[in-house]
Amino acid sequence: MNIEDTFREEADELLIDLEAAMLELEEQPGDADCVDRAFRAMHTIKGSGSMFGFDKLASFTHHLENAFDLIRGGDLTISKELISITLDSGDHIRDLLEDKESNSELDGESSQLLERLSLLVDNCVVDSSVVGSRDEQNTDAAIATTTTSNNESSPDETTAHKTQTFRIRINPDEDAFASGMDPLPVLRELVTMGAAIGSCHVTTIACDLPTLTEMNPEKCYLMWDLILTTDENIKTIEDVFIFVQDDWEINIEQVDKSGHWSDTPEEKQLGEILIEKGDATADQIQQAQVQQKKIGEILTASENIPEDKIKSALDEQKVVKKVHKQRKAKETVNVKVPAEKLDVLMDLVGELVIAQARLNQTASDLLDPALVSITEDMERLTTELRDNTLGLRMLPIGTTFGRFRRLVRDLSNDLGKKIELVTEGAETELDKTVIDKLGDPLVHLIRNSIDHGIETPEVRKAAGKSEKGTVLLTAVHSEGNVVVTIKDDGGGLDAEAIRLKAIERGVITEDSTPTPQELYNLIFDAGFSTAKVVSNVSGRGVGMDVVKRSIESLRGKVSIDSTPGQGSTVTIVLPLTLAIIEGLLIGVADEYYVIPLSMVEECIELTSEEVVQSKGNRLVEVRGELVPYLRLKECFANKGSEPEIEPPEIEQVIIVRDGDTRFGFTADEVVGQHQTVIKGLGKMYERVKGLSGATILGDGSVALILDAPALIQLAVHDNSVMH
Repeated sequence: MNIEDTFREEADELLIDLEAAMLELEEQPGDADCVDRAFRAMHTIKGSGSMFGFDKLASFTHHLENAFDLIRGGDLTISKELISITLDSGDHIRDLLEDKESNSELDGESSQLLERLSLLVDNCVVDSSVVGSRDEQNTDAAIATTTTSNNESSPDETTAHKTQTFRIRINPDEDAFASGMDPLPVLRELVTMGAAIGSCHVTTIACDLPTLTEMNPEKCYLMWDLILTTDENIKTIEDVFIFVQDDWEINIEQVDKSGHWSDTPEEKQLGEILIEKGDATADQIQQAQVQQKKIGEILTASENIPEDKIKSALDEQKVVKKVHKQRKAKETVNVKVPAEKLDVLMDLVGELVIAQARLNQTASDLLDPALVSITEDMERLTTELRDNTLGLRMLPIGTTFGRFRRLVRDLSNDLGKKIELVTEGAETELDKTVIDKLGDPLVHLIRNSIDHGIETPEVRKAAGKSEKGTVLLTAVHSEGNVVVTIKDDGGGLDAEAIRLKAIERGVITEDSTPTPQELYNLIFDAGFSTAKVVSNVSGRGVGMDVVKRSIESLRGKVSIDSTPGQGSTVTIVLPLTLAIIEGLLIGVADEYYVIPLSMVEECIELTSEEVVQSKGNRLVEVRGELVPYLRLKECFANKGSEPEIEPPEIEQVIIVRDGDTRFGFTADEVVGQHQTVIKGLGKMYERVKGLSGATILGDGSVALILDAPALIQLAVHDNSVMH
């Protein structure tokens, strides 16, 4: 990957963060952190783009950056139009990333977007004479508030190790105003030091104020506590007080030493900070700790320590923890690796697992104690390497969720609907390959929920619902799988309309009586649609069949349920990984099969006497519960599966669970747990029902991996294999 590709990749991540910040601003226009996030993303894209020769991109982004600088200064307000322009500009920046050279079409788009932005700024910007100096206002605001943070972003990598945090107490002389030594310029200069690279928190302490009748307006009764994180040294800070150091009480202490925290922030308690600052004694703290209340409340009530001083200590505690967290985050080094290299690593680990199985087989045959010992060590190391390699490929599924907020926003605006997307379980991890292939099916399902499922505000209001509809997107781990659900609170599916459409298409007959669930699942058939109007979003019957095929290609399954008037739920069940799984190896005649271990509940024995007692019914009793089973020997017509006069004396029944369904598969033997490297079956066998892949055993033979849910469905629909 060359340096331009690296820039494009990083810029794409910044654009994703920019989009997320804008969507959050649409819900919370006053969120200053989101404004700062957007500004930093634009600033970084502009600077890096200029560095790597993307001049048009840098020039375009510069105008956006200026607009957000106005927002940060209070001269421009967040509006829906501004958010739309910024989102459209983000899409345009992606185009500029792809086309570095001059392009008349892209130049035209840049001009149109900048014209929209300029018009908006001209209409919304506040007159400068009313606003005053932006820098002066920001500084005054920082000092006036009890606790203020300017530019709390973490220091960049080139300066993070140079930043230091200081505790400063400023107690001006009572006659400071009369002598012309105004504290305000001093405070402004200190705030500026923090604004450049770190942060400056200011707490005003007004604990010794006289009454209004006794107060002299020419005297100073206040003092200030500052927590300053800056790249300046203590000498520079002392120079700020060069003209007042003889008359004022100034105390400057460094909170951290040589770039390392002298105390772990979590361990530095409020009482310790108060003692260090001289605001409380050790005896006062000890007496307060005896009581079962917050120490700050006790000290204020019983020890007459001013509330301002308690709050100042609490502010310091928060700042130290935050800066410590930022520094710890900087210590974690992330290395970007192309996905292709991870795929190669996964393939090599798979081959190593197969070689390990061969080594185990050889050690078992030779019964050499030394070889067995080495084999055990190799198996342990191989297992750890496998787990760590799989961990490298695991990503939070939330990386996919983020893209859907923009989709929901744009579609709801186009369709005149009010829709909110709610996500849960974004931290749930899934194999990167699965996540990459899951994006398009989820897009189609969400589009369907928005177009077909959720009604217009007028219809929802008439039905007694909230005008704003909700699409709930969730992901959870369940029995070795990841379950993704897309749920809407719309009108639900019309089972009767689906039935009539199915009859019209010849899918079912008029006298058939399918269950509602079976009717709902018909929408996954190719070309099936009940939409009365074909729109730009959906209605042509193209897509749901592709969704089903895409999910099944990931060894997953998809189903749909619906309640009329209340909404629909699409459930997708996916394996955690497509590469290596733990399986249960079983023998049937002279062939071997693997069942995913995550589905296996237990193994029991089935005697010939029990088979006779069942009178031909394929049911086995498991602790008082009758469980149906399938004979794999007959299902796959293995050698030795010719009709037998009597069944074998003892068969092994592997009980599996698929959702709420328990089912059994019979085998001649259960070999044991097996690390299964999943291999594709090839085009000749890819449509064989009941098989999801193959693996190579230690002796070089091939074992087929069973698709247990598909076999259960086959048994349910084909009674000949059950009786």
